[in-house]
This record gives sequence, structure tokens and C-alpha cells, in this order.
Amino acid sequence: MRPLLGITLKVLSALAFTLMSAAIRQMSSVYPTGELVFFRSAFALVPLVVWLAARRELPSAVRTANVTGHFKRGLIGGCGMFCGFLALTYLPLSEAVAIGYASPLFVVILAAFLLGESVRFYRWSAVLIGFVGVVIMLSPRLSLGAAPVSSTLTLGAMFGLMGAMCSAGATIQVRRLTHTETTGAIVFYFSILTTMFGLSTALLGWVMPTWQDAAVLIGAGIMGGIGQILMTQSFRYAETSTIAPFEYTTMIWAVLLGWFVFHEWPAPSVLVGGAIVACAGIFVIWREHRLGLERRRAAEAAPPRAA
Repeated sequence: MRPLLGITLKVLSALAFTLMSAAIRQMSSVYPTGELVFFRSAFALVPLVVWLAARRELPSAVRTANVTGHFKRGLIGGCGMFCGFLALTYLPLSEAVAIGYASPLFVVILAAFLLGESVRFYRWSAVLIGFVGVVIMLSPRLSLGAAPVSSTLTLGAMFGLMGAMCSAGATIQVRRLTHTETTGAIVFYFSILTTMFGLSTALLGWVMPTWQDAAVLIGAGIMGGIGQILMTQSFRYAETSTIAPFEYTTMIWAVLLGWFVFHEWPAPSVLVGGAIVACAGIFVIWREHRLGLERRRAAEAAPPRAA
């Protein structure tokens, strides 16, 4: 294990994903969401295929016997991508990123009801506290008081929350796929399916990009692919409980890019609510790590089964 290298790769993956989100937000006012999904997914395949080829894992890495499982993951994750990109269309970058932090909280709920995992008081408490943070973040967008609230901002907040829910559902499906599928296959088929979903929206009308915009759109896809590779590699060098909290460095990158590129500064409610959700998420990760250690010790201490 090389935890420092793992953490570095995770932070760089967070930067790559935030750069991708910034590029999508920059283009979202001109191009339809389906077209953005297509570019993000299609060109994410470029670094992925190069990476797998360099590791001499083609074509074995993309072989699968679970087409249905990949389709479910692609459908749920594709819906999440559409919702996330719509949130970027209507919300400041840092706010859209912060709302996405609710995803690990939804994962706990779905894992309890869909996977039958035992969720005890500590994690339920963290989920409850985390959703208090979500309410704080969303409150300015859902205010019913005298101050007017833009309907587009409210819509963006709802899309962001739906995107977080879909992301959680996709995470649950990925957990199921990891029992039989390689990481390369999971990422490859997700990118293929979301590319097809995005391409199908061409019938609704696309906008021909300029050369400059095409470069930005292609760059967004490549950044997404690089981010996926860096994130995958980070787990090879450190434990999940060590790496996962550094996912929240995306807020640092989002604030900096929002400030320098879009001249935006997050509202105090976003900073406070985002911090609460991040702390709740980190606690959930830490608690799952502790429970994993306890289960491992119990398994090691159990007497061997008779043959």
C-alpha cells in the first residue's frame, strides 16, 4: 500500500471531474443536454481504451456475461448524468457540486432497502444530519418567503438532488457488478450506453459546434475519462476509507473555478450545508470501514468449517 500516492491520484481525479463539470457548464447555455452527454461519454472512451491497451487488458477487460446488469447501471447512471448536467445548466458550479455530496447518504438508504445491509443507529444519525445540510443548501432555492426565488434555480436544485439519487442507485448497481465484472468492463459499458443515450437525443435537435466549442466538449469527455482512470488507480494504492474523504476536495476546485472562470462565489448556505453533508459523508465512510474491520476479525476468529 502507498497511501500518499493513492490520495494524490484521488485529488487529481477530483480536479479532472471538476474541470469536466466546468466545461459542461460553460457549454450548457448553447448546446442541448443530450449533446453534452454524448461528447462527455464518447470521448471518455479514448483515455479508457488507451489505458486498457497499455495494460494489455484488451479485449479481456471488456468481456462480460452480465449484459442486463450493465444496462441497469447505464440506465440509472445515464439518468443521473442528464440530471447532473441540467443542474450545471441552472446552478453555480460550486452549488451543483455541493448538492451532489448527498449521494453517499442515499447510498446508505438504498443499501439498507435493496441490498439488505444492516444499518445501525450511528449511520442513520449521520444520514439524518447530512440531510439537514441538504435542506440548508436548498433552502434559498425553495424559499416561500417574501424574497422571490428564480424558478430556474429551483429547477436546478431539484435536478441536482435527483442526480445525486441516481448516482446512489448507480453505486448500488456497481457494487453488484463488481462481484463478477472487471473495472474496465464496468466503465467501458457505462460509457458506451450513455453515449448511445446521448446520441438518441439528436432527433430532438442538436447544435453544430464551432471548432473552439468542439475542442472544449471533447476536452470535457477526455477529462471525464482521465478522472475515472485516476480514481480507479487510487484504490490500488490505499484503502477506500483513506481515499474516499478526498472526494470532497471537489468543492475547493469548484469554488476556485467558479470564482476565476464564472465570477461566482458560493452563498453562505451552500458552504455551511455542504460542510455538514461532507462531514456526514466522511463519518459514514469511517463507520463502514470500522464495521468492515469488525467483520474481518470475526471471520478470522471463527472456527474453520468441517469438511
